[in-house]
Amino acid sequence: MALAATRRTNVRLPPEVNRILYVRNLPYKITAEEIYDIFGKYGPIRQVRVGTNPETKGTAFVVYEDIFDAKNACDHLSGFNVCNRYLVVLYYQSTKLYQKVDAEKKQAQLDAAKKKYGVEGAK
Repeated sequence: MALAATRRTNVRLPPEVNRILYVRNLPYKITAEEIYDIFGKYGPIRQVRVGTNPETKGTAFVVYEDIFDAKNACDHLSGFNVCNRYLVVLYYQSTKLYQKVDAEKKQAQLDAAKKKYGVEGAK
């Protein structure tokens, strides 16, 4: 076991790899316990968040204790068939979320500046 732990410390992972997985294309009726059963085979899980509102139904976040367990689960479960639906398992990237918010904020600032200076956009 100690040999495996020392081998893990020498491995360099890509920057997008983290211990939070974003899972899409889940069956709407799936429960957190079923997700624990599926993803728990690859290592200890800290948290599972299942989408409940109409925009997030069919999605979940799975947080692992260890980054290597998350990588192993992502590699093995992406494309896994659950109730005739193939899972899409991705690493959670918060920067993509903030890019969208930043773009909307910049557009609002641009619209405010256009209104302030009386400039019409080319439409």
